[in-house]
Amino acid sequence: MKLDAGWITGFVDGEGCFFVGINEHPEMSAGYQVLPEFTVVRHERDVQLLYALKAYFGCGVVRKDHGDRMAYRVRGKEHLLRHIVPFFVKHPLKSRKRVEFQKFRRILLMMEAGDHLTAEGVEEIRRLAAQVNRGQLR
Repeated sequence: MKLDAGWITGFVDGEGCFFVGINEHPEMSAGYQVLPEFTVVRHERDVQLLYALKAYFGCGVVRKDHGDRMAYRVRGKEHLLRHIVPFFVKHPLKSRKRVEFQKFRRILLMMEAGDHLTAEGVEEIRRLAAQVNRGQLR
C-alpha cells in the first residue's frame, strides 16, 4: 500500500500521538530519562495502514497495543529527528496537534543538544512535555 504525504498528515492529525515520558533513572546524569515517542494506534483490522506508515518512514515498529488495538511506534531519538520531524516540518499538521508537534520537536532538539543531561534542561523538558502530553490517555 502506497501512502500520500497529505493523507499521512491528515491521518496523524486525527489518529497520531506525540508523547514524552520522563522517568526517574538514578544512573542518568540528571537523574531522569527522557523518552520521546510518536505513536499511531488503530484497530487490528487496519494493521496494514500501520505497516504502510512503517514502510513510508523507514523506521519504527508495529506491535500489539491493548486488546484488539495495534500501534505503530517510533521511539529512537535519531529516527524521530531524521524521519518523523522532517516529514511534519515539510507537511505541517492542521489541528491543535501542530502546536504539540512543535513542542515535541523542541524537546528533541534540546535532547540533541544534550540539555536532557542537566537538571535545568530536564525541568524545561518537563514543562514542555506537560503541554505536549495534555489530554492524552497515558
